[in-house]
Amino acid sequence: MAHPHAIRACSESDAVVTSTTEVVSFIDVRDAAARLRGVVHRTPVLTSRQLDAHAGAQIFLKCENLQRTGSFKIRGAYNRLAQLNQAEKTRGVVAFSSGNHAAAVALAAQRLGIRTTIVVPSDAPPNKIEATRGHGAEIVFYDRKTGDREAIARDLAERSGATLVPSYDDPRIIAGQGTAALELLEEVSDLDAIVVATSGGGLLSGTAVAAHGVNDRVQLYGVEPETADDFARSLAAGVRVTGPVPETIADALRTPSPGELTFELARRHNCKVVTVSDEHLKSAMRFAFERLKLVAEPGGAAGLAAMLNRKIENHKRIGVIISGGNIDVERFQSLVA
Repeated sequence: MAHPHAIRACSESDAVVTSTTEVVSFIDVRDAAARLRGVVHRTPVLTSRQLDAHAGAQIFLKCENLQRTGSFKIRGAYNRLAQLNQAEKTRGVVAFSSGNHAAAVALAAQRLGIRTTIVVPSDAPPNKIEATRGHGAEIVFYDRKTGDREAIARDLAERSGATLVPSYDDPRIIAGQGTAALELLEEVSDLDAIVVATSGGGLLSGTAVAAHGVNDRVQLYGVEPETADDFARSLAAGVRVTGPVPETIADALRTPSPGELTFELARRHNCKVVTVSDEHLKSAMRFAFERLKLVAEPGGAAGLAAMLNRKIENHKRIGVIISGGNIDVERFQSLVA
Protein backbone atom coordinates (compact mmCIF):
# COMPACT_ATOMS: atom_id res chain seq x y z
CA MET A 1 0.00 0.00 0.00
CA ALA A 2 1.29 3.46 -0.80
CA HIS A 3 2.23 5.69 2.10
CA PRO A 4 -0.65 8.10 2.80
CA HIS A 5 1.61 11.12 2.24
CA ALA A 6 3.39 9.80 -0.87
CA ILE A 7 1.96 11.95 -3.62
CA ARG A 8 4.72 11.64 -6.19
CA ALA A 9 8.39 10.93 -6.66
CA CYS A 10 10.53 13.71 -8.02
CA SER A 11 12.11 12.87 -11.35
CA GLU A 12 15.61 11.44 -11.38
CA SER A 13 16.88 14.66 -12.92
CA ASP A 14 15.42 16.55 -9.96
CA ALA A 15 16.93 14.21 -7.41
CA VAL A 16 20.51 13.89 -8.57
CA VAL A 17 23.14 16.59 -8.62
CA THR A 18 24.89 15.99 -11.93
CA SER A 19 28.31 17.27 -10.87
CA THR A 20 30.77 14.49 -10.06
CA THR A 21 32.47 16.65 -7.45
CA GLU A 22 31.29 17.06 -3.87
CA VAL A 23 28.84 19.97 -3.74
CA VAL A 24 30.02 20.76 -0.20
CA SER A 25 33.50 19.78 0.97
CA PHE A 26 35.15 19.46 4.36
CA ILE A 27 37.22 22.51 3.46
CA ASP A 28 33.97 24.46 3.04
CA VAL A 29 32.93 23.46 6.56
CA ARG A 30 36.32 24.46 8.00
CA ASP A 31 36.15 27.80 6.18
CA ALA A 32 32.66 28.34 7.57
CA ALA A 33 33.92 27.63 11.08
CA ALA A 34 36.57 30.32 10.68
CA ARG A 35 33.98 32.76 9.32
CA LEU A 36 31.67 32.09 12.28
CA ARG A 37 34.32 32.46 14.96
CA GLY A 38 33.23 35.21 17.34
CA VAL A 39 29.76 35.35 15.77
CA VAL A 40 28.13 32.14 17.04
CA HIS A 41 28.43 30.47 20.44
CA ARG A 42 30.54 27.38 20.86
CA THR A 43 27.72 25.52 22.54
CA PRO A 44 28.34 23.05 25.38
CA VAL A 45 28.38 19.26 25.16
CA LEU A 46 26.52 17.59 28.04
CA THR A 47 26.33 14.01 29.28
CA SER A 48 23.92 12.17 31.58
CA ARG A 49 24.27 8.76 33.21
CA GLN A 50 20.48 8.42 33.22
CA LEU A 51 20.37 9.09 29.50
CA ASP A 52 23.16 6.58 28.87
CA ALA A 53 21.20 3.96 30.79
CA HIS A 54 18.06 4.63 28.74
CA ALA A 55 19.96 4.57 25.45
CA GLY A 56 22.33 1.69 26.18
CA ALA A 57 25.27 3.79 24.99
CA GLN A 58 27.36 6.83 25.91
CA ILE A 59 25.50 9.89 24.66
CA PHE A 60 27.05 13.32 24.09
CA LEU A 61 24.53 16.14 23.63
CA LYS A 62 25.60 19.15 21.55
CA CYS A 63 23.27 21.85 22.88
CA GLU A 64 22.40 24.05 19.91
CA ASN A 65 19.22 25.03 21.78
CA LEU A 66 21.62 27.34 23.64
CA GLN A 67 22.88 28.87 20.39
CA ARG A 68 22.23 32.48 19.34
CA THR A 69 18.60 32.78 18.12
CA GLY A 70 17.91 29.50 19.95
CA SER A 71 18.92 27.07 17.19
CA PHE A 72 21.74 25.91 14.94
CA LYS A 73 20.30 27.91 12.04
CA ILE A 74 22.43 31.01 12.67
CA ARG A 75 25.46 29.00 11.50
CA GLY A 76 24.22 28.51 7.96
CA ALA A 77 22.48 31.87 7.71
CA TYR A 78 25.53 33.90 8.67
CA ASN A 79 27.87 31.80 6.53
CA ARG A 80 25.60 32.47 3.53
CA LEU A 81 25.06 36.19 4.07
CA ALA A 82 28.70 36.93 4.92
CA GLN A 83 29.68 35.76 1.43
CA LEU A 84 27.42 38.18 -0.44
CA ASN A 85 29.23 40.86 -2.40
CA GLN A 86 28.58 44.52 -1.66
CA ALA A 87 26.07 44.95 -4.48
CA GLU A 88 24.08 41.95 -3.23
CA LYS A 89 24.15 43.26 0.32
CA THR A 90 22.80 46.59 -0.88
CA ARG A 91 19.87 44.93 -2.66
CA GLY A 92 18.94 42.91 0.44
CA VAL A 93 17.83 39.32 0.99
CA VAL A 94 14.60 37.34 1.07
CA ALA A 95 14.14 34.10 3.02
CA PHE A 96 11.28 31.71 3.79
CA SER A 97 10.94 29.82 7.07
CA SER A 98 8.61 28.49 9.76
CA GLY A 99 10.65 30.34 12.37
CA ASN A 100 14.20 29.30 13.24
CA HIS A 101 15.77 30.08 9.87
CA ALA A 102 13.78 33.31 9.79
CA ALA A 103 15.23 34.55 13.08
CA ALA A 104 18.71 33.42 12.07
CA VAL A 105 18.64 35.24 8.71
CA ALA A 106 17.21 38.32 10.41
CA LEU A 107 20.00 38.42 13.00
CA ALA A 108 22.73 37.71 10.46
CA ALA A 109 21.37 40.43 8.19
CA GLN A 110 21.16 42.87 11.08
CA ARG A 111 24.81 42.24 12.01
CA LEU A 112 25.89 42.70 8.39
CA GLY A 113 23.70 45.74 7.70
CA ILE A 114 21.48 43.99 5.13
CA ARG A 115 17.78 44.70 4.58
CA THR A 116 15.76 41.48 4.87
CA THR A 117 12.25 40.19 4.16
CA ILE A 118 11.06 36.83 5.52
CA VAL A 119 8.13 34.77 4.20
CA VAL A 120 6.59 33.08 7.25
CA PRO A 121 3.57 30.73 7.64
CA SER A 122 0.66 32.39 9.40
CA ASP A 123 0.57 29.55 11.95
CA ALA A 124 4.24 29.89 12.94
CA PRO A 125 4.81 30.06 16.72
CA PRO A 126 4.32 33.65 17.93
CA ASN A 127 7.64 33.68 19.81
CA LYS A 128 9.51 32.86 16.59
CA ILE A 129 7.67 35.60 14.71
CA GLU A 130 8.47 38.17 17.39
CA ALA A 131 12.12 37.11 17.47
CA THR A 132 12.34 37.64 13.72
CA ARG A 133 10.70 41.07 13.95
CA GLY A 134 12.98 41.93 16.85
CA HIS A 135 16.00 41.61 14.57
CA GLY A 136 14.53 44.14 12.15
CA ALA A 137 13.13 41.89 9.41
CA GLU A 138 10.01 42.65 7.40
CA ILE A 139 7.58 39.70 7.55
CA VAL A 140 5.25 38.50 4.79
CA PHE A 141 2.73 35.85 5.90
CA TYR A 142 1.32 32.98 3.83
CA ASP A 143 -1.03 30.02 4.40
CA ARG A 144 1.07 26.90 4.90
CA LYS A 145 -1.66 24.60 3.51
CA THR A 146 -2.44 26.54 0.34
CA GLY A 147 0.55 28.76 -0.37
CA ASP A 148 3.95 27.97 -1.88
CA ARG A 149 6.44 29.75 0.35
CA GLU A 150 9.36 29.33 -2.02
CA ALA A 151 7.39 30.70 -4.97
CA ILE A 152 6.27 33.69 -2.91
CA ALA A 153 9.81 34.37 -1.73
CA ARG A 154 11.24 33.92 -5.22
CA ASP A 155 8.72 36.42 -6.64
CA LEU A 156 9.61 38.96 -3.94
CA ALA A 157 13.31 38.51 -4.64
CA GLU A 158 12.90 38.85 -8.40
CA ARG A 159 10.82 42.02 -8.10
CA SER A 160 13.22 43.69 -5.66
CA GLY A 161 16.54 42.34 -6.94
CA ALA A 162 17.21 40.77 -3.53
CA THR A 163 19.09 37.51 -3.01
CA LEU A 164 16.98 34.47 -2.09
CA VAL A 165 18.33 32.65 0.98
CA PRO A 166 16.82 29.14 1.20
CA SER A 167 16.40 27.30 4.49
CA TYR A 168 18.65 24.37 3.65
CA ASP A 169 19.25 23.65 -0.05
CA ASP A 170 22.31 25.85 -0.54
CA PRO A 171 26.01 24.80 -0.33
CA ARG A 172 26.96 27.69 1.98
CA ILE A 173 23.99 27.03 4.28
CA ILE A 174 24.93 23.34 4.44
CA ALA A 175 28.58 24.10 5.17
CA GLY A 176 27.60 26.44 7.99
CA GLN A 177 25.32 23.86 9.59
CA GLY A 178 28.17 21.35 9.51
CA THR A 179 30.19 23.47 11.94
CA ALA A 180 28.12 22.23 14.91
CA ALA A 181 29.31 18.66 14.27
CA LEU A 182 32.86 19.90 13.70
CA GLU A 183 32.85 21.47 17.15
CA LEU A 184 31.37 18.31 18.65
CA LEU A 185 34.09 16.12 17.14
CA GLU A 186 36.81 18.51 18.30
CA GLU A 187 35.54 18.07 21.85
CA VAL A 188 34.56 14.38 21.83
CA SER A 189 36.76 11.85 20.06
CA ASP A 190 35.93 8.39 18.72
CA LEU A 191 32.21 8.83 18.13
CA ASP A 192 30.56 5.88 16.39
CA ALA A 193 27.51 7.84 15.24
CA ILE A 194 25.96 11.31 15.17
CA VAL A 195 22.20 11.84 15.35
CA VAL A 196 20.37 14.99 14.23
CA ALA A 197 16.81 16.16 13.68
CA THR A 198 15.97 16.15 9.98
CA SER A 199 13.61 18.26 7.92
CA GLY A 200 14.93 19.54 4.61
CA GLY A 201 18.30 17.99 5.39
CA GLY A 202 20.65 20.94 5.82
CA LEU A 203 21.82 19.84 9.26
CA LEU A 204 22.00 16.15 8.31
CA SER A 205 24.02 16.72 5.13
CA GLY A 206 26.30 19.34 6.71
CA THR A 207 26.92 17.04 9.65
CA ALA A 208 27.76 14.20 7.28
CA VAL A 209 30.34 16.27 5.42
CA ALA A 210 31.91 17.52 8.64
CA ALA A 211 31.94 14.11 10.35
CA HIS A 212 33.39 12.22 7.42
CA GLY A 213 36.04 14.90 6.99
CA VAL A 214 37.24 13.94 10.46
CA ASN A 215 36.43 10.22 10.56
CA ASP A 216 34.85 8.39 7.63
CA ARG A 217 33.64 5.58 9.91
CA VAL A 218 31.09 7.74 11.75
CA GLN A 219 27.52 6.67 10.91
CA LEU A 220 25.04 9.51 10.38
CA TYR A 221 21.38 9.31 11.42
CA GLY A 222 18.55 11.72 10.79
CA VAL A 223 15.40 11.67 12.90
CA GLU A 224 11.97 12.66 11.56
CA PRO A 225 8.44 12.63 13.00
CA GLU A 226 6.49 9.54 11.91
CA THR A 227 3.98 11.74 10.07
CA ALA A 228 6.72 13.78 8.33
CA ASP A 229 9.00 11.01 7.09
CA ASP A 230 9.65 12.31 3.59
CA PHE A 231 13.43 11.97 3.95
CA ALA A 232 13.20 8.36 5.12
CA ARG A 233 10.83 7.49 2.27
CA SER A 234 13.04 9.28 -0.23
CA LEU A 235 16.15 7.37 0.82
CA ALA A 236 14.21 4.10 0.63
CA ALA A 237 12.93 4.96 -2.85
CA GLY A 238 16.24 6.26 -4.16
CA VAL A 239 14.57 9.48 -5.38
CA ARG A 240 13.07 12.47 -3.63
CA VAL A 241 9.39 12.01 -2.84
CA THR A 242 7.03 14.77 -1.89
CA GLY A 243 3.57 15.13 -0.42
CA PRO A 244 1.30 17.53 1.45
CA VAL A 245 2.54 19.53 4.41
CA PRO A 246 2.61 16.98 7.26
CA GLU A 247 0.88 17.32 10.62
CA THR A 248 3.17 17.11 13.64
CA ILE A 249 3.88 19.08 16.80
CA ALA A 250 7.42 19.63 15.46
CA ASP A 251 6.76 22.81 13.46
CA ALA A 252 10.45 23.02 12.48
CA LEU A 253 10.30 19.59 10.78
CA ARG A 254 7.24 20.03 8.55
CA THR A 255 8.81 19.92 5.09
CA PRO A 256 7.03 18.04 2.28
CA SER A 257 10.26 16.76 0.67
CA PRO A 258 14.05 16.75 1.11
CA GLY A 259 16.21 19.31 -0.63
CA GLU A 260 17.89 18.41 -3.90
CA LEU A 261 21.45 19.04 -2.70
CA THR A 262 20.84 17.73 0.82
CA PHE A 263 19.29 14.50 -0.46
CA GLU A 264 22.20 13.81 -2.78
CA LEU A 265 24.71 14.47 0.01
CA ALA A 266 22.78 12.22 2.39
CA ARG A 267 22.89 9.42 -0.19
CA ARG A 268 26.60 9.89 -0.87
CA HIS A 269 27.39 9.76 2.83
CA ASN A 270 25.18 6.74 3.50
CA CYS A 271 22.97 8.55 5.98
CA LYS A 272 20.15 6.63 7.63
CA VAL A 273 16.87 8.04 8.91
CA VAL A 274 14.63 6.82 11.73
CA THR A 275 11.26 8.14 12.88
CA VAL A 276 9.69 9.01 16.23
CA SER A 277 6.12 9.76 17.23
CA ASP A 278 4.82 13.05 18.58
CA GLU A 279 4.43 11.30 21.94
CA HIS A 280 8.12 10.36 21.80
CA LEU A 281 8.94 14.02 21.17
CA LYS A 282 6.86 15.14 24.16
CA SER A 283 8.55 12.58 26.42
CA ALA A 284 11.98 13.69 25.22
CA MET A 285 11.14 17.34 25.92
CA ARG A 286 10.04 16.34 29.42
CA PHE A 287 13.21 14.29 29.99
CA ALA A 288 15.41 17.18 28.81
CA PHE A 289 13.67 19.59 31.16
CA GLU A 290 13.45 17.38 34.25
CA ARG A 291 16.73 15.47 33.98
CA LEU A 292 19.03 17.73 32.01
CA LYS A 293 17.58 21.18 32.82
CA LEU A 294 17.32 21.94 29.10
CA VAL A 295 14.43 23.45 27.16
CA ALA A 296 14.04 21.89 23.72
CA GLU A 297 11.33 22.58 21.17
CA PRO A 298 9.66 19.47 19.68
CA GLY A 299 11.87 19.30 16.60
CA GLY A 300 14.95 20.07 18.65
CA ALA A 301 14.25 17.04 20.85
CA ALA A 302 14.01 14.57 17.94
CA GLY A 303 17.51 13.13 18.33
CA LEU A 304 17.03 12.74 22.06
CA ALA A 305 13.68 11.02 21.45
CA ALA A 306 15.39 8.51 19.18
CA MET A 307 17.92 7.72 21.92
CA LEU A 308 15.35 7.38 24.69
CA ASN A 309 13.30 4.97 22.59
CA ARG A 310 16.29 2.97 21.33
CA LYS A 311 15.63 3.74 17.69
CA ILE A 312 19.38 3.61 17.11
CA GLU A 313 21.42 0.76 18.54
CA ASN A 314 24.71 -1.10 18.04
CA HIS A 315 26.82 2.00 18.70
CA LYS A 316 28.79 2.71 21.87
CA ARG A 317 29.50 6.45 21.65
CA ILE A 318 26.85 8.63 20.02
CA GLY A 319 26.72 12.38 19.49
CA VAL A 320 23.27 13.96 19.45
CA ILE A 321 22.58 17.54 18.35
CA ILE A 322 19.77 19.22 20.29
CA SER A 323 18.94 21.46 17.39
CA GLY A 324 16.61 24.11 18.85
CA GLY A 325 14.85 25.44 21.93
CA ASN A 326 12.45 28.05 20.59
CA ILE A 327 9.12 27.44 22.28
CA ASP A 328 6.95 29.70 24.42
CA VAL A 329 6.02 28.86 28.00
CA GLU A 330 2.32 28.12 27.35
CA ARG A 331 2.99 25.68 24.52
CA PHE A 332 5.83 24.02 26.39
CA GLN A 333 3.56 23.48 29.40
CA SER A 334 0.76 22.05 27.28
CA LEU A 335 3.09 19.56 25.55
CA VAL A 336 4.97 18.27 28.60
CA ALA A 337 2.09 18.32 31.11
